[in-house]
This record gives sequence, C-alpha cells and structure tokens, in this order.
Amino acid sequence: MPEYGYFLAAEEHDPKALVEQARMAEQAGFQALWISDHYHPWNDAQGQSAFVWSVIGALSEAVSLPIETAVTCPTVRMHPAVVAQAAATSAVLTRGRFRLGVGTGEALNEHILGDRWPPVRVRLEMLEEAIEVMRRLFTGEEVSHYGTHYTVENARLYTVPDEPVPIDISGFGPKAISLAARVGDGYITMMPEEEMVTRFREGGGGTKPVSGGTKVCYGPDRDACVRTVHRLWYNELLPGEMGQVLPSPRHFEQLHELVTEDMVREKVVCGDDVDQHVGTLRAFADAGFDRVYVNQIGPDQRGFFDFYRMKVLPRLTG
Repeated sequence: MPEYGYFLAAEEHDPKALVEQARMAEQAGFQALWISDHYHPWNDAQGQSAFVWSVIGALSEAVSLPIETAVTCPTVRMHPAVVAQAAATSAVLTRGRFRLGVGTGEALNEHILGDRWPPVRVRLEMLEEAIEVMRRLFTGEEVSHYGTHYTVENARLYTVPDEPVPIDISGFGPKAISLAARVGDGYITMMPEEEMVTRFREGGGGTKPVSGGTKVCYGPDRDACVRTVHRLWYNELLPGEMGQVLPSPRHFEQLHELVTEDMVREKVVCGDDVDQHVGTLRAFADAGFDRVYVNQIGPDQRGFFDFYRMKVLPRLTG
C-alpha cells in the first residue's frame, strides 16, 4: 500500500499559508509532504513563489512529516554546491526526514540570471554532474571538482545529517527515466503510468521508491471547481514542451485560451465525488507507485482536508 502525502503549492499560497496547510495535512492523516521549488508562479493569478528553503525551515518546526522538494533544479539558477548546503541543512532540521527531489527544470524559473537555457540533452548532463557534486559534499569532506559544467574549489559542508540526503530524480521521457534508474535514490513523475514505473525498475531502479503526484479541486459545486482550476492551473493542460521552454508567466497567460473548461472537466478531478477522488489516487497505486501526493487547487483548504480525513483517506488506507 502506498503512502499518501500532501503536495504544497508554493506558486499559489504564501509561506504562512503553506505552513498551516502542512499542519492540517498532518492532522488529516497524510503521511508526507511535497513542496514545489519555483522562482516564478506559472501565471499571475497563482500569485506567489516563496523561497522554498526558508519555508522548509518553518515546516521542520511545525510538523513531524517527511518533506521533499518536488522538484528542485540544481543546475542553472542555483549552483549544486549551494543546493547541497540547503538540502543538508534541511535534513538536519528535519532530523533526517528530508529528501531532495531534483529535475532538469523550466526556463520559467531557471533563466532569470540571463544564462542560456540549454536543450534537454545538455540539461540531463548538467543534472547528472550536479548530483555527483552534491553527493560528494554530503559526505562532509572537502571537495574540489573540475567538471564539464561545474567547478568547485575547497568546498566543505560542516552541517550535514548523519546519513547523506537521498536524491530522487524527476523524469518523463526515456532518457530522464534512465538517468533516474541509474543514479537516483528514487523516481518522481506526475503520471500514473505503469510503463514508466516498469522502465525505471527494470533499468536499474529496482526497489527504490517511486513517487507521483496529482492536483484536484474539492468543493460542493463542481462547475465552480472547474472554473477555479481553469483560472489558476490551466498550465497543467498545455501540450508538449511549453512548460519547459516558455520564459515567463506572461507567456503562459498568452496560452490560456488553448485550455477550455471542458478540458479541465475531463482531465482534473473536480467536486466532491468520493469515488473520483479515490480513483485518481488509486490509479497511482495500481501502477506500482510507493508514494502518492495530492494538491488541492484553490482557497478551500479546510474543506479539502476535512473531506480527505473523513471520506477519502480511509478508503485508500483501510
């Protein structure tokens, strides 16, 4: 049976709201937390994007749940040596309950310093080298590294956890899944596809944990929920590589008209039908996932947590 966690959306809620949601998630019976790591929201309607490492510090004091970034890009906006320090500190604060989820990122967040946004092949190379650098630093030993993409000189992390921070790799295409299987401590994806899980496990991932996540919008009025999703998270339904290559929220807003409310109604669980909520999470379990995270879109967080505490989680874990 998978563990079920809550996915904190730092693009949609301010830091204090995220901490309060984490408290509600623990009280509702969720077993873990994901938190997004963005510099920008996907669009101005979402309206937030706090520095994730500060929020994790607050979460470490507010709840006892395991925490993972979903996901951090340790390649362009932040050097992997700095990400390693942030992750190690987070692991110490959470007493070893922190995992670092990483991926190749999006131009939306990573191009902000004016660096070239490389093609996916290069981004995967950068990610693999970044993971190598971070793992060496997690030992607490002095590191010098002169690689293809990164240089580190005489760097040592003095604040490190007892065990190295696990690094889970996010991936959707075959090359990213192969990287996750080969060098990751786990695999992350947002689609409940058994084929992807099988590719990871047979490619070298073995029994390492596979985690997935989804978004829903709970509420008594399904049509109102559809409108909320369409206003805030239409970007989830944009096709192709636009999510990886568009550089600003403004560009995503220009594509809003490509996503209709009917598309939201078909693709996103909206409303208060228990069977639909249970079914969308159970699909991950049926595909072989070990951990499943869900995010509530919109302002009705208390209603969502009450609904899941009383009606959804008992069906999934009973």
